[in-house]
Amino acid sequence: MFGSMFRFGVRGSGWALAAAVGVFLGVAACRTAPPAWETANPIKPLPAGPLGTEINLASLKEPPTPERVRLGRWLFFDTRLSSDNTVACATCHRPANAFSEPTPVSSGIRSQKGGRKAPSFVNQAVTLYPNFFWDGRANSLESQALGPIANPIEMGSTHQTMIATLTKIPGYVPYFKEAFGTPEITKERVAKAIADYERTRMSGNSPWDRWRYNRDESAVSAQVKQGHELFQGKANCAQCHLGNNFTDGQFHNLGVGWTASTKTFKDEGRWAISKDLGEEGRAGDRGAFKTPTIREVTKHAPYMHDGSVATLREVVEFYNRGGEKNPWLDSKVKPLKLTEPEIDALVALMQALEGEGYQDTAPTAFPQ
Repeated sequence: MFGSMFRFGVRGSGWALAAAVGVFLGVAACRTAPPAWETANPIKPLPAGPLGTEINLASLKEPPTPERVRLGRWLFFDTRLSSDNTVACATCHRPANAFSEPTPVSSGIRSQKGGRKAPSFVNQAVTLYPNFFWDGRANSLESQALGPIANPIEMGSTHQTMIATLTKIPGYVPYFKEAFGTPEITKERVAKAIADYERTRMSGNSPWDRWRYNRDESAVSAQVKQGHELFQGKANCAQCHLGNNFTDGQFHNLGVGWTASTKTFKDEGRWAISKDLGEEGRAGDRGAFKTPTIREVTKHAPYMHDGSVATLREVVEFYNRGGEKNPWLDSKVKPLKLTEPEIDALVALMQALEGEGYQDTAPTAFPQ
């Protein structure tokens, strides 16, 4: 009898202990399980620059941190930064279009249309000159990130309202602390986080890169190789589309938007924001826009700052004609006398600059 009771007591104690451990582990799991938005956007190591970019994020003067990049990724895709919760940075800078867009110009809150197309920021972690936007009015990715938030046509908010909105979202607070050391939310911190995310969007290891850097002759066709020779030589594209990112970061007048009858530009570009340089200093700025990269250019159609040119072939044909004549046409823009096969070869070269490293999708959940 006593033996039976003893056995029962031991077994009962074992069951009770097991149940208690189960409850404890369950409670602990509930307490430590990360929220859904954290699972959807985990911290990741900084990416290495793909072949051909020669970008080392860790070597930058102010390197991004994985914590800031994660925070910036949420903020980049979060429509709550706009006045009516409908527009995010990613609304115009779309990952599927290499962070440009498939429309001639951008649309903001209440479907208002701007006058320009969103330029890509791929490979902008390192630039020859600190010129951002088509007209260079921003001198950093941080400044570029803040501009659209307060633009009445784009995100239609104010920086103060944005800060108030984010402060009311308790889920964001620990991530600002994680990224910056303290929980304060400021416009500078928002801009820094978004810019650091943008710095991680790089494109390289394209067929052209594998041919040029890995000496893989089979990576591209003979037509692409011909296009490369034309790009560097007869077409002279490389005088502006230079370096690893195929841009000089400078401003050039191609004649886009010029109306001969009124002798005016629909958009004066750099001229409108370089007034402090004086008449002589800004002489070449009228109707001038920043040279865009041609990496991932196949995903940026339609082309030019106003989306007025439908296809890459039409872009090359435009240059072949010598642009649109106007009193301020850049001296580098001249008729090229390219043949039809040569035009095709230049298009094939640009198609060979489709790479990898920039791709992303929006997080499936955001801090609440």
